[in-house]
Amino acid sequence: MRGAQSIPLESVESNASGPVRSPWRLLLKVGGSAALLAVLFYQTEPGRLWAAFRGASFGWLAAALVIYLLMILVSAWRWNALLEPQGIVVGLPALVRSYLVATFFNNFLPSNIGGDVIRIKDTVAAAGSRTLAATIVLLDRAIGLLGLLVVGALGETLVGRAARGALPVGPALLWGLALAGLAGLFAFVMAPTLVSRLLHPLRAIHRDWVDARLDRLVGMFTRFRARPSSIVLCLGGAIVVQAILVGFYAAVAASLRIPVPAAHLAVLVPLSFIVQMLPISMNGLGVREATFAAYFRLLGLPIESALALSLVGSATILVFSLSGAAAYAAGR
Repeated sequence: MRGAQSIPLESVESNASGPVRSPWRLLLKVGGSAALLAVLFYQTEPGRLWAAFRGASFGWLAAALVIYLLMILVSAWRWNALLEPQGIVVGLPALVRSYLVATFFNNFLPSNIGGDVIRIKDTVAAAGSRTLAATIVLLDRAIGLLGLLVVGALGETLVGRAARGALPVGPALLWGLALAGLAGLFAFVMAPTLVSRLLHPLRAIHRDWVDARLDRLVGMFTRFRARPSSIVLCLGGAIVVQAILVGFYAAVAASLRIPVPAAHLAVLVPLSFIVQMLPISMNGLGVREATFAAYFRLLGLPIESALALSLVGSATILVFSLSGAAAYAAGR
């Protein structure tokens, strides 16, 4: 957004690379991804994998791109549901553009923090506070994780006991984590001063600086308490977003003619996103494919199908994210 405070692109990239600023850490992540992929490709028949790629239906891949766009639109709407109660008026089109740019940064930088920096930059002027803008983005991410857990738990509930018994986590654990997260979130909304009490020890670092930011956080949750429906809407949007992502992978699977039921994708897709949070690979590369391969073994499907689904899905997202580069260039 042109009306937002200007943050040089160099600063964005510097912040985005923070978690992998150490060259050794970056090399370890690259090595982790390369090692996992090497092990997986060693177990495949190259001819069968290439046949899967070559036989992909472009019609279904086009449908997958449309589905992914729908996910971006719902994500921006969800973000706006958190901004409105705070009196932060940006406009849905601007938020969609910001999300597109953030998606580009997330997919072409070695960390997704770059995308968060973009989203914060694009709302900081309207928020009047970098702390408030950043906290809204972090809250949006936290609620997104709750949506991930809910969809994963629903998927595991649907697939039945036989398949569930071999999975690393069961629906009870996912439901428990989701309910615990929801309880914590609504505790902050219903009792905003709880934030200040929990973070009170931080005042020992720099009393005035910490007090100013705690006041903003308490004020933010106080405004959410006046409109709790915004949290409910955001959570509903998070669940819809995860369901749309399941639909995205279902379209990619249809393109590759892989007979994997949607109920199993509702388990696999959230599980793969959770596993990708482990800081052992480059943007989940290798870890994601290993998760797909392990789950496909449970279903009796070949490893070539797992790799094809994961890699083609990732490539389709990369192609889509190029629209964020165009949005970024158009907005400069």
